[in-house]
Amino acid sequence: MTKRRVDLEGASHLALVPGTTLLHPEETVFEAMLEGWTRQMRSRLVSQGSSIEPRIRLVRRFSEFTNDYPWRWTPGDLEDWTSSLTSGEKPIAHSTVRSYQHAIAMFLDYACDQRYGWGDECESRFGTHPVQICHEWNMVSHANGYEGQPEVRPFTRDELQAFFDHADGRVEKARRLGRKGWTAAFRDAALFKVVYAWGLRRREAAKLDITDFGPNAAAPEFGNFGMLSVRWGKAVAGGTPRRRNTLTVFDWSVEVVDEYLAEVRPLYHGGPYLWPTERGGRISVDLIGYRFIELREELGLPDELHPHCLRHSYITHLIEDGFDPFFVQQQVGHRWSSTTALYTGVSSDFKNRMLRRALDRAFVEPEEGAKQ
Repeated sequence: MTKRRVDLEGASHLALVPGTTLLHPEETVFEAMLEGWTRQMRSRLVSQGSSIEPRIRLVRRFSEFTNDYPWRWTPGDLEDWTSSLTSGEKPIAHSTVRSYQHAIAMFLDYACDQRYGWGDECESRFGTHPVQICHEWNMVSHANGYEGQPEVRPFTRDELQAFFDHADGRVEKARRLGRKGWTAAFRDAALFKVVYAWGLRRREAAKLDITDFGPNAAAPEFGNFGMLSVRWGKAVAGGTPRRRNTLTVFDWSVEVVDEYLAEVRPLYHGGPYLWPTERGGRISVDLIGYRFIELREELGLPDELHPHCLRHSYITHLIEDGFDPFFVQQQVGHRWSSTTALYTGVSSDFKNRMLRRALDRAFVEPEEGAKQ
């Protein structure tokens, strides 16, 4: 009785014609294996740009590091790769290493799954087959609930004001000197204020379109800028970007966007993009980072501050100003309140005010009529 093949997306016999002679067998089989994995992930609705492509790049990177193919990888290869990632002048973060290892483990789960036939294909051609090299004992463990860099913090209110003032100052200086770059400086100043005012991630901000702003019936005073539709929120476990509507809470932010759209945005040719480049394309996430660093260094702010700290600041300042934590959680698109709590870095002044208020309640003298 012959073994019946199942035509699963990603099966080896759909990527390679069985029994054919290949000119470069190892390279061809490896490429077919990657293509098969891509098809298998697509069939599970895994996001192409945010998950599939980065995973494929990582597998290629690991193959280049080992200078070998998956059917000859060993657990020692993973350990050597991990050591290389965590050593040197710029070791990568604990959480990043784990995500890299997880990608290799997922690829090998696919390659070793008998339903897809890659084991038999490799055995017949190379006399060996892929094995899972990622195990509990050689992978980075998820030891902590929060693995961000401990030095990262929100802006203080004074730092934030100085940052925005400096960005505005660059615009005024460029205008005064008649420089063409004043429009880009204006765009960047408005962009960073929007990132803070709606608690955005860099990618969420870069992907905004003009039409993403809309009214909020509960806050008519904000006009057409009462709500921001965030269409490119952070995806979960390889899924599609999560959407959310973020309500406007700062009245000054409406003036910022209104002025930018009225005076500067018409000078660009960028289709629907809220933040176009001089050539009419959409601003990149990397460019946001570069512009932020320029401003930070010119102002002499600490190196631990980066664009995501604006989002930290938004969360912290809303909490300090008395907004309900669940409202803040919904605003920034966190699934769990614990995540929002980890982003919160309330200032010493705020904590001292809370302490003083609690002490005054506990030790205030009772009113005369209440004395026994």
